[in-house]
Amino acid sequence: MLRELSIRQFAIIEEIQLRFEGGFHVLTGETGAGKSILIDALGLIAGGRASSEFVRHGADKAEIEALFDLSHTHPIRPVLAEWGVEDDQGSLIIRREITAGGKSTCRVNGRIVTLAMLKQIGKKLIDISGQHEHQSLLQVEEHLEWLDRFGGEEILSLREEYEQVFGKYQQLHKELRRINLNQKEMAQRIDLLQFQKEEIESAQLVAGEDEELEQEKNRLVFAEKLITHTAKAYDHLYGDRGGLDHIQEALSHLEEIIAVDETLAAAKEMVQTATYQVEEAVRELGRYQDDLEFDPDRLYEVEERLHLLKQLKRKYGDSIEDILQYGEKVEQELEQLVHRDETQAELEERIRSLSKQLGALAEKLTACRKKAASLLEEKVERELRDLNMGSTIFHVAFYPDAYRSGQFLPTGKDVIEFQIAPNPGEPLRPLAKIASGGELSRMMLALKCIFTDIEDVHTLIFDEIDTGVSGRAAQAIAEKIAVLAQKNQVLCVTHLPQVACMADLHFYISKESQNDKTRTKVESLNHQGRTLELARMLGGVEVTQKTCEHAEEMLRLADRVKQTLH
Repeated sequence: MLRELSIRQFAIIEEIQLRFEGGFHVLTGETGAGKSILIDALGLIAGGRASSEFVRHGADKAEIEALFDLSHTHPIRPVLAEWGVEDDQGSLIIRREITAGGKSTCRVNGRIVTLAMLKQIGKKLIDISGQHEHQSLLQVEEHLEWLDRFGGEEILSLREEYEQVFGKYQQLHKELRRINLNQKEMAQRIDLLQFQKEEIESAQLVAGEDEELEQEKNRLVFAEKLITHTAKAYDHLYGDRGGLDHIQEALSHLEEIIAVDETLAAAKEMVQTATYQVEEAVRELGRYQDDLEFDPDRLYEVEERLHLLKQLKRKYGDSIEDILQYGEKVEQELEQLVHRDETQAELEERIRSLSKQLGALAEKLTACRKKAASLLEEKVERELRDLNMGSTIFHVAFYPDAYRSGQFLPTGKDVIEFQIAPNPGEPLRPLAKIASGGELSRMMLALKCIFTDIEDVHTLIFDEIDTGVSGRAAQAIAEKIAVLAQKNQVLCVTHLPQVACMADLHFYISKESQNDKTRTKVESLNHQGRTLELARMLGGVEVTQKTCEHAEEMLRLADRVKQTLH
């Protein structure tokens, strides 16, 4: 449940803080006051994409913070535990910051998360329905997604299995098309692959040799300098009266002292250790000195080898390992093309096997979908009856003709479409062609009522879900939302007094201009404030005694209706 929302420097909002409870909340106010901006802010909390346009003019950054209460069994808890996000005694704080430069930061309980992670959290916390979702009802390709979500785990797990097999099926078809090139293209491809294979093989590459060659090149380029400095270092340590002689003499004197007084025993041990280390350093310098030589011929060979490696990297990969892997792929493809007939027969057999598997899975999917479609039809029609669309017939149409010639679709073999017949005697027609704005609003609300329990998200946000309705239909929507709010937390932006009067909490959004700056204000209304706001919604600019009386009557009737709802 959403408990608090804090917004700073966001669009025309300078700073507001809102507290929420369970039940039905409405947000009302004049057009342009910022109601939808609050919904935009919640959309960002749920993982929406940020933009610098959200930052208030003149501000460095916008900040949005939301506090949620989580039950012990909330489905997001295992996800948070997996990500190492600490559970703050059932509280979850999500914070978004958007800079004026467009950069966005997401934090969950103080830990930075990616936008993808925030989306995964957000979809389990809040469900936002606005004009965009209204439009999704008009897109036929979205109807299958609605149906599969309704079908639940049975359909979703089957679909996931189908999609995995379909991916392999597509890959095999891609390989088959590649080896079925025409003869000229195939000959050209074989020539190219043969050249690449020979070029990589002839280089006799060894992983890591480029790094060793670079080191050898540096030694050869700076050989004279290295020889000079090595000789001097060796002489200083081991030459006539070098450092080693001095250390050994010091050790001899210390041994004489220790024979009489052991106070300097620790010092003698350190000097003796230094003697061993210097002796080892002298031997290492000697070996290094013996290996050093100025060899122009070898330098030329190393530079030529490095040049060859650079050319191969430019063609086949960023490293020798990448080149070798590319060579393996070339060899595999060349093998397939040279033995094209055998490869083709093998691929065709594997494709036939996967085709049977896909066909069986597609049939199972279709059977499950048709079963789910019948149940969805019943539930939608039941919900529509409550929404003053009692004579409407809702149907999920399956189009078998869309599956032709065994061509599998990415989601099975089904193309479906939602259809309705709003009035008795009318034929079923596509939802997109005959639904009015009010019918779409009620259809969306009906689906949300059905999906709320399925998807286990209990903070529902409706942004003008009542668009295009009035009169009895508006009252039906208000009552349906009030029923939803008995088990869920609901926030609803509305322009309809019939909806607003049914709320448990009422927020009034307004804007004011001072010193050439516009600010949005949000006020939680008491009973008197609600009466005045409802009167304004009923009568427009002028609030009269009659509209106030009408508003009072609406509130009394709303309380009476809510007591009878279940």
